[in-house]
Formats: sequence, C-alpha cells, structure tokens
Amino acid sequence: MRHAHTVDQVRAAEADLMARLPEGTLMQRAATGLAVAISNFLGHSYGARVVLLVGSGDNGGDALYAGEILARRGAHVTAILLSDKAHEAGIAALTAAGGRVHPADGSSTPATAPSSTRLAGAAGEARWEEAIAGADVVVDGIVGIGGRPGLKPEALAVVQVAVDHDVPIVAVDMPSGVDVDSGETPAEHVKAAFTVTFGTHKICHLVDPAAAACGPVHLVDIGLELPPAAVSAIQDADIRDLYPVPHGESDKYSRGVLGLMAGSAQYPGAAVIATSGALAGPIGMLRYVGPDEVATAVRAAHPEIVAGEGRVQAWAIGSGLGDELDVAKVRELLMSEIPVLLDADGLKALDDSGDHNAVLVTPHAGELARLLGVARKVVEAERLKYARQAAERYEVTVLLKGATTIIAAPDGQVRVSSNATPWLATAGAGDVLAGLCGSLLAAGLSPLDAGSVGAYLHGAAAQLASADGPLTAMQVAGKVAEATRLLLDLA
Repeated sequence: MRHAHTVDQVRAAEADLMARLPEGTLMQRAATGLAVAISNFLGHSYGARVVLLVGSGDNGGDALYAGEILARRGAHVTAILLSDKAHEAGIAALTAAGGRVHPADGSSTPATAPSSTRLAGAAGEARWEEAIAGADVVVDGIVGIGGRPGLKPEALAVVQVAVDHDVPIVAVDMPSGVDVDSGETPAEHVKAAFTVTFGTHKICHLVDPAAAACGPVHLVDIGLELPPAAVSAIQDADIRDLYPVPHGESDKYSRGVLGLMAGSAQYPGAAVIATSGALAGPIGMLRYVGPDEVATAVRAAHPEIVAGEGRVQAWAIGSGLGDELDVAKVRELLMSEIPVLLDADGLKALDDSGDHNAVLVTPHAGELARLLGVARKVVEAERLKYARQAAERYEVTVLLKGATTIIAAPDGQVRVSSNATPWLATAGAGDVLAGLCGSLLAAGLSPLDAGSVGAYLHGAAAQLASADGPLTAMQVAGKVAEATRLLLDLA
C-alpha cells in the first residue's frame, strides 16, 4: 500500500531526523530529489527554462536549492519571490549558480541577491511575466504543508499567468492552496501536472478533490521514520496478499455462501447485475432471496444460483429493493453474527444503535448525505471527513463511492482506491460493486478488506471493459474474473 501521513506526523518525524543530521541536510536531500524529478519530467536539464514560485516556507527553500542544482546543469532558472521572508540562503545559492531572482510585486529583492537581479516597479513585473510565458515548467514552492487552504491574491495572479500560457506546473510537496490533511479544496489552489513529495505521501495526494489537483505524485525518500499511516491506498500487490484464493481442500461451502436480497418488481435488473458481480468474486455459492418473478430472471441469467433462504456466510442487501425493503428483517440480520453489506435502498435500514457486528455500507455521496442529514455538495467537498463521521456514528465500515473511493472503518483506519475510470459512472455499476464486495465478505474478508479489494477489482475490471470506450455494468461484471486473474498473476 501507499501510505499517507498527517502534517503533524511528518513534522515530528522531520524534527527527530534533523536533530541527528547536520543542519540543512534534510532540505538538500529534498532539493536533490526535486531537481532530478523536474529533469525527468522535462526530459532534460541543459537549456531548460525553469521558473520557481517561492513563498516563505521550507517548500520555497526546496525549490530554490533545486533551482541551484538545475542552474548548475545548464538550465535557465528564474525565481519569483512571493514573500519578503523567502529562504535567504537558498536565494544566495541560486544566484551564485547563475539564476535570476525577481519579486512578484516589483519591489527590490533581498540583500542576498546580486544587484544585477534586482528589478523595480513595472519593469520587474513585466520581466517575470515574460519569464513565465516562456518557461518549460513552473515550480510551485508557494506554500508549505502547514499552510492554510487557498492562495493570496498576489500568488493567484502569478499562477494564473502560467495557466494562461499553458505552462505545466510541478508542485513541491503538494499543490499550494489545498488542505493537506483532508484533501479538501475550499478555495483557489494550484492545479499541478506533477507533484514531488518527500518522506511520505500526504493525505491530499490520495483523497479527492485535492488528489485530482496533484497529477501523478513522485515520492522522494529522505529517511523519515514514521508511525502508522492515517490513510493508505490499495495497490496491485495488496490484492495478491488479501484475495481469498481457494486451496486443494476447498469446497463450495468453505469458499463462502452469499445471501443476496436485491431487485424488485420495479427494478428486477438490479438483482441480475448484483448477482453477476457476486458470482465474479470468490464465493462458491449464491442464494438469492426475493420475489419469484425476479428469481426467475436471475436464474435465467445465472442458472447456478440457488433461490430461497438457507445457511450463508454473509448477506448483500439493498440493490434495487425499492419499496420492497423489509426494514425489520434487515435490522435483525444486522444484529446477528453474520457480516452484512448494505447498498442503495438497504441503507434505509441502518440505525446508529451500534447493535451490529461486521457491516459494510456502500453509499454514493447523495446516500451518505441522507444518512448524515447534510447536503450532498457538502459531502462531495469533504469526502474524507464525512466517510469517517458516518463510520464512527453508525459503527460500520463505509465505502464512499466516487472517482476516488474511500473505505473508512469505525476504528479510524482509512483506505482509498483510485484506479477507476470515468466510464464507470453508469447505471448498475454500484450493483456490481455491492455483489462483488458481498462475495468477498462471504469468503471471509473483514469489511475493510472486502471493501478495499472489491473497490480495486471493480476499478480494474472497468479499465478492461472501457478499453474501447463506453461500458455497461454487465460488461464490468464480465471483466472482474479477468482483472482478478491478471492481478493475482494466475496462469
């Protein structure tokens, strides 16, 4: 997994390491990694036109020292100072290597800069605008990880010049203006083509909407010793570690039996689609419980299912139930020892009594908003916050669907899955996911692991299904087995 830590965790680890290293070592490690990453991003250093946007924090210092390295490799480097408290030693190093320094407001530069770089008034402003317009890359070192969300007007004006001239922006640690610890973007912020971070990922790299502003994220190891991560992201290797692969002594019962309550006279297709998702998972058997006419449709598509109640290892409830939801029966199952997945209409049976065992819920933003009594747009803007809030309030694991899926457990653990394609925003895709995650629950995975593996396989299947363009939910279900085989590296 990729692990992301909070600002406080990173700062504590940095302080501990700096106490054991010569002064400036940590910044030089970061700057060297940043310079290499920028060179790789451009494909060259010599002759490259690089503009640094430098604020008052350590990220500005990292940018200045990286600029020094690039200048010594033949790049044309210009630093635009957005604060009169910019890193003076970094400014001196850059100018000594031949770089130029301009203040964004046209005032004089710090005394550490040689007089040849000092420009005043409108002439200075025109010069830095010209530098950005002609740059190959702009480096965002405006705000450090401790900065508040949003950009000051003078910083926003400089960033806008880069946007207007289609100059790619490389962010130092994170795009300036995003909320590092929540992934929220409540105000104007940088939208980076590429982000270079140090020591560990930050939460904003993994959680939308900030993650969408980061672009690809490159991690530079600077030697931090870190505690357990606040948020983790699922990777291919995690599927191999977690997936319940059957062994030689397995039978259909030991592989897991899933009970599925889905579909109704109004939405019979939901049962067929959820069944398709479930059968693409690891279970050995599926029992469908629902109206006879829906059971007939499910059997026609999947003759291997068993219609009617019986012993199961987990339940998946809710897809397409509509008004046929039996709240009392579902709440009785929630208080049993059997794991339960609630999706769509099944979420209406959830209460905050905490009288349930292992429960996974799979809402989209609108459904989570209804559970918490807030507006949908609020959930969409603060996805991590509200997924955690619902997990704690209802004592369940919450899988909040979206471009980046968040899986939050009631004990505070959070995972994300970000391999989905926009084509996955199609009717019935959530029914496939519910069936697949239910299958993983029945095979013995915890709600957190079932949600994590299910979301990742769902995204991987959609990637395969969308190779030629638009997809349908049934096409996604049809690709789950192939995605699983590829991820498990099965011959």
